[in-house]
Amino acid sequence: MKPTILHLDLDTFFVSCERLLDSRLMKRPLLVGGLGDRGVVAACSYETRRFGVHSGMSMKVARRLCPEATVIKGNAGTYMKFSDTVTEVIKESVPVFEKASVDEFYADLSGMDRFFGCYKYASEMRQRILKETGLPISFGLSQNKVVSKVATGEAKPNNQMKIDLGFEREFLAPLHIRKLPSVGEKTYGLLSNMGVTTIRTVQELPLEMLESCFGRHGRTIWMRAQGLDNTPLVPFHERKSISSERTYGKDTTDMVKLETTLFAMAENLAYQLRRANKMTGCVSVKIRYSDFKTYTKQKRIPYTSADHVLVPLVKELFASLYDRRMLIRLVGINYSHIVGGHYQIDLFADDEKLLNLYQAMDRVRSRFGESSLMRASAMGAHSIGRGGNPFDGQPPILLAHRQQ
Repeated sequence: MKPTILHLDLDTFFVSCERLLDSRLMKRPLLVGGLGDRGVVAACSYETRRFGVHSGMSMKVARRLCPEATVIKGNAGTYMKFSDTVTEVIKESVPVFEKASVDEFYADLSGMDRFFGCYKYASEMRQRILKETGLPISFGLSQNKVVSKVATGEAKPNNQMKIDLGFEREFLAPLHIRKLPSVGEKTYGLLSNMGVTTIRTVQELPLEMLESCFGRHGRTIWMRAQGLDNTPLVPFHERKSISSERTYGKDTTDMVKLETTLFAMAENLAYQLRRANKMTGCVSVKIRYSDFKTYTKQKRIPYTSADHVLVPLVKELFASLYDRRMLIRLVGINYSHIVGGHYQIDLFADDEKLLNLYQAMDRVRSRFGESSLMRASAMGAHSIGRGGNPFDGQPPILLAHRQQ
């Protein structure tokens, strides 16, 4: 049975959602992202791209390039609802699928040719998504994930493309090297210095040469340039860590403000662990100063999900890390080395009342929301919270109002 992999991508997803909510935004230049000077463009309409605007760039720069654009902060919760609607359609239509991100999906249609014809079936599913959600969506169909993803990019906007078996190498050859998945900015810079600008050049290079320059990554680049990829679909994403960050609108050295943010993040992440019956064995704290220099410090600990263990540890790590006495731009916390299990009472330090307190607090949060109950030391950080279960197998939520 020949493999057949379908890649679907919702075009300018955040922009399309906003236009469904407000038809006045149709065909107007539109930016979605953080509104302040430190905001980042999470999505931009095709009308803004001819001015040089692209997702991931500074909102301040984007507004300067396209001053007539309408700027919207966006709402991740709203976009997740639209994404869930599309997910349900795909789930009903295909036997195996992977949700790679909030707006990107892979589906395995292998063996369906004998019944429906894979391209016809994918086309009908795309039309169903368009009809039921109103969201423009493109797809690429080929024998593997890499070629299908590239084909989707070539099909956009709001179109579809099939690459027949045996024509993968020919399809990829004339394309720019940046269109190949796994070639990021740094790799592209090195390839450019070697005179490589198209995928055809990589196809003609000896494998040994790329391996000597890039190691194992060189083999991946060469294989993908040939149209070869055996990456499996991952229906469930097992989270190995959870994290939270906060970029301040204005750099600060206010210790009360910094500690309030850290305590709120530490407490919220601990709740996420307990809700999923998980524990962490490593805690990391990150600081980014006003000069963009970033430092992290971590510590391995006995597995736990208890606030009274994690919050003081976060405070200790921050105190030892913050030694430059400069303005701080960003703080963050990461819990890693996650395993399944419940917090066990320390017979010498804890008592049953403490365990009952955690259970009561978590019941309140589960019923009324994550921020319905918090420590007094975290009261100033009202917007800390994930808005979802990080261990439900879904890809991480991409914030629609990110800051850099």
